[in-house]
Amino acid sequence: MSWPNSLKTVFVIDHGPVMARPSDLPIELDVFNKPRGHGPGAFIPVTPVCKSLWTCAAEASFEYCRIVWDIYPTGRLIRFMICDTKVNPVGSWGTNQQNLTSITYHFAQLGVPVSDSRLGDSSIMHGLTAALESLTECSDAQLEKLKSPGNKSKVHNRGRVICISSFREDGYVRSLESFFQETIVQINQRNFPPTHMPIHHCDFVVVNIYPNPPTLTLKEHPRLELSPLLSCELISVCASRWLASRLVSLVLQHYELASTTVTGIPMKEEQNASSSANYDVEIFHPVAAHADILKLKNESALFLMKEGYGYKTVTLKWCTPRATSNSVEMWPCSSAYRISPVDVTSRPSSCLTNFLLGGRSVMLELPRSGTGGRTTSHMLAAHGGEIFLHSLLIGRSVIEDPPSISEGSGGRVTDYRIPDFGELMKENKLVPYLLSEPFGPTLPIERASNRMERWTQYWPMTISSTIVFNMGVHMETLTKIIVNEELTDDQVIECKKVIYNLLALESRNEPLPPTCSGHRDRGAKGNRREEQYRILFKECEIMLRHHCRSEQHRRVLACLLECRSKGTAPNPLLVPSSTKESAQETNSARSSIPDTPLSPVAMPAAKAPRLDVRSSIAGKSLLEVWNSSVSAEVSKKQREFVGRIKAGGQGPVKLYGHLDKEHET
Repeated sequence: MSWPNSLKTVFVIDHGPVMARPSDLPIELDVFNKPRGHGPGAFIPVTPVCKSLWTCAAEASFEYCRIVWDIYPTGRLIRFMICDTKVNPVGSWGTNQQNLTSITYHFAQLGVPVSDSRLGDSSIMHGLTAALESLTECSDAQLEKLKSPGNKSKVHNRGRVICISSFREDGYVRSLESFFQETIVQINQRNFPPTHMPIHHCDFVVVNIYPNPPTLTLKEHPRLELSPLLSCELISVCASRWLASRLVSLVLQHYELASTTVTGIPMKEEQNASSSANYDVEIFHPVAAHADILKLKNESALFLMKEGYGYKTVTLKWCTPRATSNSVEMWPCSSAYRISPVDVTSRPSSCLTNFLLGGRSVMLELPRSGTGGRTTSHMLAAHGGEIFLHSLLIGRSVIEDPPSISEGSGGRVTDYRIPDFGELMKENKLVPYLLSEPFGPTLPIERASNRMERWTQYWPMTISSTIVFNMGVHMETLTKIIVNEELTDDQVIECKKVIYNLLALESRNEPLPPTCSGHRDRGAKGNRREEQYRILFKECEIMLRHHCRSEQHRRVLACLLECRSKGTAPNPLLVPSSTKESAQETNSARSSIPDTPLSPVAMPAAKAPRLDVRSSIAGKSLLEVWNSSVSAEVSKKQREFVGRIKAGGQGPVKLYGHLDKEHET
């Protein structure tokens, strides 16, 4: 099991004289002094009070821990290493030490750093070594996994070290990174007891803080993979202004958290209880709570960059709260996550927290876009004294029937080849394969992948984009055989028969199936049969070219190209001689058009001149016209009687004349 780097985190904070320097940013204090008499000297100004670098580092790290432990009460472990002339470990991996009360108590026992350097210089390297030593100690969860003999090789030990100090040059930071990397290698070469294990990967974050204004700023660099065991990142910030905000941004990255801002919270004014105003409260929670929002089309417009911070927040609007009842548990909720207010000491955050802990629930809705209605996406409610953010189902509920494949985002779509897709799935089923069985030169998964690739080389998605797959029995043999990896001689003959059958259909000018007449790529006269046949043969050629993987496949393609190059002139017995030349010109013009079945159809060739039927029947009665047409049809459809041929049309023909000759003899 690969544990994430956020499972164990160690803060290494410098407690030396350099951290005793003031941050040079005065704290604003509301102090009222009783005036001493009158005049300019009546009020004595208060001496400015500035936080030290140590105080800024301690407060920022406490805020980091508060957010983590609010959202993950268990499973995310943090401890501290305070460095001065020696290393002072604070806390342990035990669950009873994972709280701010224990941490702040140990910090109070240490006190503030002393600015007198004569007491000795602090070495941050001793603290880094102690941090790596602590990472080798197994947590309770790791020890539980290691009890099983089969899991010992699967449990990986990963962690993170965050070093906070004030550095004066880049070279010293580079030396820290090299020292850290060498120390990991040396520690991993030891023989560990059962309660310890080597470090498989460590994330090293160096945070350089400086006063305001800065004396010297170091150049930051993003997270870099220095080795398979180590990744390093350098951050340089002003202690009083941006340290807290940068650590807040880091906690979102390290623990996969997201931000949500609840807007429009009605709240009475503190100074005037008769009036109310709307306030905003920002909360942190796991990023999975935004899973449904990320699926929306306009999700990028919902995420806004927070000013002064390096992360984005989603704005959700406050809805009318509801009293505690069974309806709270009946909402279509897909998941629930703990939250942590960003500004926990502010009055709006405190009021919202107390409101929810009092047994009320609050619905949150997405901002309205255009003319759309209200969309309730989340709900805030408390359970067992803890506040949770519930993700509600925005789309179809899980208790409803699954959506039909014919229902698309634009409404009901019935143009998809759903039955053909079902047949495709049936022909390409995957079954378990026993590793003990021989599988030949290629793996079974590779053979299945190659088969699926062959079957989908040419597979139109919709009915209106194909004619070949709408021909039914006329093309079924070709479409099923051509996808094979190899073809036999008999299969090649079957494919050629299909091509010859299509040519015969065209020569007889037979109509195509009704599903082919509605092809979306037909031109202004796309319902003409000659245009449909032109698109049919062109699509057939495209399909065969996609499957030219062997010599047998190329024979089928060559047959089609040869037949189309010769043209398909109509039968001369059925067409008058005056239209033969025009029909041949039409066929040659159609075969020379470079087109595809999915592109607009070119303009058809010029029409053949119409026959003057009235000139051919001039001077004839209706009976003569009828007899001539019947005799012409009879002569085409049946053979002439042998007796009538021998008689030569002279009078009636006597049947069985040979019987009279035998009687005379």
